[in-house]
Amino acid sequence: IIARHGVGVDNIDLKAATDNNVIVTYTPHVNAEAVADFTMGLILSVARRIPQAHLSMRQGKWEATKFIGAEVYGKTLGIIGLGGIGYRVAKRAKGFDVRILAYDPYISHERAAEVSAELVDLETLLRESDFVTLHVALTDETRGIIGEEEFNLMKQTAYFINTSRGRAVDERALYKALKERKIAGAAIDVYSKEPPSADSPLLLLDNMV
Repeated sequence: IIARHGVGVDNIDLKAATDNNVIVTYTPHVNAEAVADFTMGLILSVARRIPQAHLSMRQGKWEATKFIGAEVYGKTLGIIGLGGIGYRVAKRAKGFDVRILAYDPYISHERAAEVSAELVDLETLLRESDFVTLHVALTDETRGIIGEEEFNLMKQTAYFINTSRGRAVDERALYKALKERKIAGAAIDVYSKEPPSADSPLLLLDNMV
């Protein structure tokens, strides 16, 4: 038996497991609360530039005006994927009095209403959100769901957060959007190749956590 600690089985060779009569299971919701907490931490970190300010201070600098950042309170949060984790992120975000938009073709309006989320299409979510957070399983439908076209739809002042799957995002498009300041910043916990190479251009950007 292979028991996956977490959601999804995209990192397991299901055909090989089937051919060898190996049972594959996963643990739905086991870390949903932790990831939802972490997502809120990343939103605050990238908006308020907390890691950058910490490093600056550790280097003996005093650059207060450089790290003013942006407020989360009262903004619009777009959640792509309102499943177990996205739903919990919405519950936490309500404390910041944000407007919550959600894109999820498999979630009912009634379920979304439980966390005061408004179901919209992906384009509307990208255009109107100040923070876009991704919470999808990796499938043929979601692979590369966020690319250059999607980043171009976002506000120049918007932030992108991904704690789901690296391959759901076109990393070259993400780098371009951050480098050219088409979006304000990003907080990334997952990569198409893990761990990312030490010379990954994403790691050189000052507007990414």
